[in-house]
Amino acid sequence: MPAAPRRTGRRRYALLASAAALATAAALTAAFPADAHESHHRPGRYQDVQLLSFNDLHGNLEPPSGSSGRVTELQPDGTAKTVDAGGVEYLATHLRQARAGHPYSVTAAGGDLVGASPLLSGLFHDEPTVEALNKLDLDVTSVGNHEFDEGARELARLQNGGCHPTDGCYTGQGFRGADFPYLAANVLDEKTGKPVLRPYWVWKKKDVRIGFIGVTLEGTPGIVSADGVKGLSFKDEAETINKYAKVLQRQGVQSIVALIHEGGYPASGSYNYDCDSPGAGSGISGPIVDIAKNVTPAVDALVTGHTHQAYVCTVPDPSGRPRMVTSASSFGRLYTDTTLTYDRRTGDIARTAVKSANHVVTRDVPKAPDMTDLISRWNTLAAPIGNRPIGWISGDINNSGTESPMGDLIADAQLAHGRELDPRTSLALMNPGGVRAGLTYAAKGSEGDGVVTYAEGFTVQPFANTVNLQDFTGAQLVQVLKEQVSGANAAAPKILQPSAGLTYTLDLTKSGADRVVTGSIRLNGAPIDPSATYRVATNSFLAGGGDGFPTLAQGTGDLVGADDLTALEKYLTANSSATSPIAPPKADRITVVQ
Repeated sequence: MPAAPRRTGRRRYALLASAAALATAAALTAAFPADAHESHHRPGRYQDVQLLSFNDLHGNLEPPSGSSGRVTELQPDGTAKTVDAGGVEYLATHLRQARAGHPYSVTAAGGDLVGASPLLSGLFHDEPTVEALNKLDLDVTSVGNHEFDEGARELARLQNGGCHPTDGCYTGQGFRGADFPYLAANVLDEKTGKPVLRPYWVWKKKDVRIGFIGVTLEGTPGIVSADGVKGLSFKDEAETINKYAKVLQRQGVQSIVALIHEGGYPASGSYNYDCDSPGAGSGISGPIVDIAKNVTPAVDALVTGHTHQAYVCTVPDPSGRPRMVTSASSFGRLYTDTTLTYDRRTGDIARTAVKSANHVVTRDVPKAPDMTDLISRWNTLAAPIGNRPIGWISGDINNSGTESPMGDLIADAQLAHGRELDPRTSLALMNPGGVRAGLTYAAKGSEGDGVVTYAEGFTVQPFANTVNLQDFTGAQLVQVLKEQVSGANAAAPKILQPSAGLTYTLDLTKSGADRVVTGSIRLNGAPIDPSATYRVATNSFLAGGGDGFPTLAQGTGDLVGADDLTALEKYLTANSSATSPIAPPKADRITVVQ
């Protein structure tokens, strides 16, 4: 399918501060406004605007492998099946086909388009993904937490262009930056108190105007390295959106969409589940529900993300009226198609006419040639590094479950690296959010089944965190394990992946810290001695107290080792071969009681 014609003119957006649904259609309640039924006879008043959206692409230009490249689809008979999905060559085709026949169409995203990316994009500081998003004709996006992985200055470079300050230019043409604005209304420069990027943007076509406000989750500093958010403050999502909704209204913009990099958890894992079947707002839980209930009724729809879930739900706004809240899973596997009916008489969206559905980015459509060319060009640059074998596996090592085989393997690798640095190292703990993918046995390229390439390892661990050693008392170690299910992690537990030898029981029938059964904690079969000292290996993100583990920031005797991917690579190389591949860990170190 030929590439869609590019928009004319280069759009530039400067920083405001230097720190710089078978898809089931969910319809809002009630009937379409009476006059709107006459729109064929009175086309002047109502105008349907197509809003296409996606979120959490994370630089997945090539089709994701394993479970990361599939979605679950509910069938008419009530059963579910999985469908292969994703890949920017297919996403481009789907979006271009969706736009056909819709002269009023705008494409928006909900953040985390870059960061934690596979090697094809991550190796080049996500320049390939920004280039792809430009070709996708993305109009606007909010920032996500991962847009801050390399700090505000790097985010400014992604917006405005220029060569990387350390690695320079990768191509002779240089890097031109994003054609679309990144919105960061609730991310302020601590010195100036102003947003580090534009807080809002207005889409215009003839006399139709729709404002977009972009925010990321207020809790971003707790899930990003300290260096990435240095000098920045993150404000309440709903309060910020409400503030800028008033600004837009004062400018005469009555139709408003919020792009929010925070999300929820639907009652079903199927992307086409009828989220409103139990009633408006009852088919979804999580942080986005409270945010949606507090965002001013002036906002007409919420495009969300962060949780990597798929949903098309309505949640009542503060006035009690249902309002659309959507999320398109992650990795480019879905896109959302929402119809916003614009009332020229009021300048607002006829909310009772809003309808929305998630659609699968299937791989049975023609690949977009311009995206194939883009992937080929960057793969040529990445191949010498990415195709290098670093280990062999005897089967899929999955990244799923409370305790995952992939998480255990990484913890074992960090324990081994820790013992190279200091033989006294007792154990290792790995945060689940840092495990971005599993390893698949089937060959992805020409390397052969069971071969793990550097590119595959990079996809698993793309953050370049270091492996850090710290000393903790046994009492502190127990407290760390309890912080998995208490404090900041009480509502949404973050279960650290343990290295071999560390075992305990996680009793989910209990509440809070009691879910970690203290008397069950063993290291190599022996109970933890509260007064003894244990040398613990973690990544630098955890060692700074990230992910709601403040006790991990209280260690002593710090020693910084190699980066985490190097530790994994060395472990795989030392413990596997073509004739003796490493077997997937059994993931039996944590006994879960439910």
